[in-house]
Amino acid sequence: MDCTPEWRNVVAAVARGDTAAQYQLYKRSFPYGLNVALHYCSHRQEAEEVLQDAFVKAFRHLESKGAVTHFKPWFRRVIINTAIDAGRRKKSVWDHANLLLPQPATNLAEQELNTQNLYALLQYLPPRYRLVFNLFVLEGHTHPEIAKILGISVGTSKSNLFKARKRVQQLAPPYFLIDKQFSNG
Repeated sequence: MDCTPEWRNVVAAVARGDTAAQYQLYKRSFPYGLNVALHYCSHRQEAEEVLQDAFVKAFRHLESKGAVTHFKPWFRRVIINTAIDAGRRKKSVWDHANLLLPQPATNLAEQELNTQNLYALLQYLPPRYRLVFNLFVLEGHTHPEIAKILGISVGTSKSNLFKARKRVQQLAPPYFLIDKQFSNG
């Protein structure tokens, strides 16, 4: 996405303050950005708010510091950091209602666990568990790195990851039946 000369020209134009280029960058990056934000937010509206804030931060940074070499990975980091900041602001009012999940359909075991299903399951995790899970599993961070990013202890990071994995297994037992069969045999 961000390797073509045309793409680099758009990012460079944004860095010069070109509002038409900002709109073009926004339009081109929105689907990607929303996908990233949805991994770290409880629902679409929250993800859109995080993404909007991330675009504002990105435009300000580009205008003050100049164009970045590889926009897409840089923008991903901006979105993730913005989502983490938003989570910190809401820390005292976590929505525990998302722990209540409707019972899975009887044919759920017949369906394949694909990426979309996994992301849907992650939406039912408490935000702290989801953040640690995403940073460890999806982003590949270590527990010391996660602890530093989130301002928690390494032990808390490990505990949250353990609890997140356990909760995902509780939410989707049909997906994990195969694992149990192999581990017992």
